[in-house]
Amino acid sequence: MNPRVYTVGQINRYIKGMFAGDGLLASVFVSGEVSNCKYHSSGHIYFSIKDSTGTLSCIMFAGNRRGLAFRMKDGDKVVVGGAVDVYERDGRYQLYAKQIRLEGEGELYEKFMKLKSKLEAEGLFDKSHKKPVPAYASVVGVVTAPTGAAVRDIQTISRRRNPYVQLILRPSLVQGEGAAQSIADGIRMLDGLTDVIIVGRGGGSYEDLWAFNEEIVARAIYECGTPVISAVGHETDTTIADFAADLRAPTPSAAAELAVFDCREFRESVRKRETAFRNSLSRKLAADEARIKWYQARLRALSPVSRLRDERRRAADCETAMERAVRERLAAAGRKAEFYASALPDRTAKVLALRQRTFSVLIARMEGLNPISRLRQGYSFVADSGRHAVRSVKQVKKGDRLTIYVTDGTVTAGVEETAEVETYHE
Repeated sequence: MNPRVYTVGQINRYIKGMFAGDGLLASVFVSGEVSNCKYHSSGHIYFSIKDSTGTLSCIMFAGNRRGLAFRMKDGDKVVVGGAVDVYERDGRYQLYAKQIRLEGEGELYEKFMKLKSKLEAEGLFDKSHKKPVPAYASVVGVVTAPTGAAVRDIQTISRRRNPYVQLILRPSLVQGEGAAQSIADGIRMLDGLTDVIIVGRGGGSYEDLWAFNEEIVARAIYECGTPVISAVGHETDTTIADFAADLRAPTPSAAAELAVFDCREFRESVRKRETAFRNSLSRKLAADEARIKWYQARLRALSPVSRLRDERRRAADCETAMERAVRERLAAAGRKAEFYASALPDRTAKVLALRQRTFSVLIARMEGLNPISRLRQGYSFVADSGRHAVRSVKQVKKGDRLTIYVTDGTVTAGVEETAEVETYHE
């Protein structure tokens, strides 16, 4: 019977499943000495821990770096907490670290986490309480040891960036007994005297930095009305003071860079702003000058003097036009008069002859219509007693009195008899 053959991947997956099903390996703390420690550009940390019996490969991903309160290096005695699992591609197991502490600092670490949780619950780390660091501080307070690299670095950076900024050093203990109280007192003393306060020290061991993990320091920072920059140890060192501060700097030198503005950059910025302002002002002045000239032209056009001058010119033009028109009318009238003077006798004679003929015709017509002319021809006009014209026998009766009008008088007569005459129509 032939044995069953598995692939490498199948075996690695099987082993990985075995590791995953082991409760001990899912959450384990391992102590040992650090070796081959490498901080990768991605943020991950690759290292091994070893003792006299063997070596265990380890990795801490960048997302878990906040669980590391110091910068780890070869030779450190550490306790690493995490899960052991198999990396299938290489077929090897390693410890995936979630937290690392220096061996012998277990109690301090637990104290650190307990105080951090307490102050965080009280809101001391809330972003809503963070005060902005002024962009142009003129007085910078420093709470640190009067000797040491931290104060020298701050002084050097400050002089280089801006020699006009005043530094006020409040000497303080930064480690050992009484250090936390000294730091808190220094913060309270400088509050209100400076524009910003730098609180910090250079690097050191976990125990060396412990003063900045004390509650009294955190509360002094929180209650300070002046913005506080925390600059404790190296970039990887994290303290309670860092969480409470308005701004965290990775080193004291970096804190000085943040607190002291660069006067050269400031001058250049002012120069650029001045140039921009001058250009803007020049453009505005040019625009205003053009607008003023336009208004002046408008005022000249609308001024009474200008309008009076225009009216005088218009009146003179009208006077000239009127004189021309009168001359033209007079000339035309003269020509017409001359025409009428030369044509009047002939036209008058013609008009009189025409009017005489028309008058003669009208007289003849009137004579034809004159009742007296009819009476002279033998006709008469008969009227009844009411002086109404008698045109029909039906208007009178026997015995009526009639008046007969003739050319030279009237005749009164009575009606003896009436008779109708038959009328013929063609």
